[in-house]
Amino acid sequence: MGNGSVTVGLIVGNRGFFPGELCDQGRAEMLEVLGAHGLEVVALGPEDTTFGSVESLDDAARCAALFHEHAGEIDGIIVTLPNFGDERAVANAIRGSRLDVPVLVHAFPDEAGKLQVTHRRDSFCGKLSVCNNLTQYGIPFSLTALHTCEPSSPEFAADLDRFARVSRVVRVVRRMRVGAIGARPASFATVRYSEKLLERAGISVVTLDLSEVLGRIERLSDGAPAVRSKLEAIVAYTTTAGVPEAALLKMAKLGAVVDDWMDAERLDGSAIQCWTALQEFFGVVPCTVMSMMSDGLRPSACEVDVTGVVSMLILQAASGSPSAILDWNNNVGDEPDKAVVFHCSNLPRHFLETITMSYQEILAGTVGKERTYGTLYGRIKAEPATYLRVSTDDASGRIKAYAGEGRFTDDPVDTFGGYGVVAVPRLQALLQFICHNGFEHHVVMSLSQTAAAVCEALETYLGWDVHLHE
Repeated sequence: MGNGSVTVGLIVGNRGFFPGELCDQGRAEMLEVLGAHGLEVVALGPEDTTFGSVESLDDAARCAALFHEHAGEIDGIIVTLPNFGDERAVANAIRGSRLDVPVLVHAFPDEAGKLQVTHRRDSFCGKLSVCNNLTQYGIPFSLTALHTCEPSSPEFAADLDRFARVSRVVRVVRRMRVGAIGARPASFATVRYSEKLLERAGISVVTLDLSEVLGRIERLSDGAPAVRSKLEAIVAYTTTAGVPEAALLKMAKLGAVVDDWMDAERLDGSAIQCWTALQEFFGVVPCTVMSMMSDGLRPSACEVDVTGVVSMLILQAASGSPSAILDWNNNVGDEPDKAVVFHCSNLPRHFLETITMSYQEILAGTVGKERTYGTLYGRIKAEPATYLRVSTDDASGRIKAYAGEGRFTDDPVDTFGGYGVVAVPRLQALLQFICHNGFEHHVVMSLSQTAAAVCEALETYLGWDVHLHE
């Protein structure tokens, strides 16, 4: 899901009294650029319409029919204007396709000295007209950073990269299925959420009682193929020196049961009641199993934080890499723009400099060290970071989120679990925003710089209330 390819529908706008070769050349150039960026393309060909472009009502109908035929494949639509284009035809093609996907509007630049009637494009003006009509039709759209730009330019390459990320996020959210295993720990009222608001946004939540998990584990033999396979994967994933064999076997059984359930329910991620029932009545923490799922792009969040795993899946879709759920946890001396982020931990291996399995020091004093093996220790690598938090606001009936970017640093810190120091510009203003707006103490991060794409996807195309911290 996180690394899926993106397929776009291409609309080449045309206005017949402009030079035809501009449209012909522009279509060919755009197809070459899109292919070079790894995008699959659905588009009319010269055998369908003049130059494979869209100008008339008939052209729009042909384009709409083609896109509708490929509705299950198309993640976004790119409109390109080699000349002024016909704004009505572009809008009619999108409306007629009945696709509800992101739209990027691009216009070719004119060349200085080529503004005579034989060479001029007027795409600069045509783009304004297209956007005006899309607004009238109620079709949301994205823009290139420059009003006009060459498809081969680095600026347009950045536009395509952002648009592909936006399209992946929208696709993932609208088809998302997440699992909630167990009940929310009583002391974690902060992770309450509205299942109905999520469902309306396209996000389905499937529940499984913790007693069913333990019952299914009880039925598994130590030598079951799924158990042996998971045990081998655990030992290959992290250092396990000093961890009792019995604890490793329990983790393997837990992982096998969760994998089987998620496969059967076609789930993209999970949120698990990670404490303290599993420790008291089963005898391990699920952190390693959760870390392995997250590292394999099937993320898992702590404390049945369902909107936390939704956040993980969104960041994963935007970055194409694993995401981690963390606590905004500690100040860093008197440095106002730095914080320690921490979990005890289920961080994916992708994040950590080194990774070692140990016992959960926080819970060991309550349930005993021997019942808390399975947590992972390691420091987060010093790399760029994007953070995101999605939350349901039941009072307003809306889904809200905040996102931004920072960087993990190599500042010295002596602690346990999975941790890192993150530097965020104007962090104190962000923390005030989090507190005033009732967001959770959990935050999701990825080793990427994708906040702008995430916010555009959630706000422009999903209609959520989104704050981009800058």
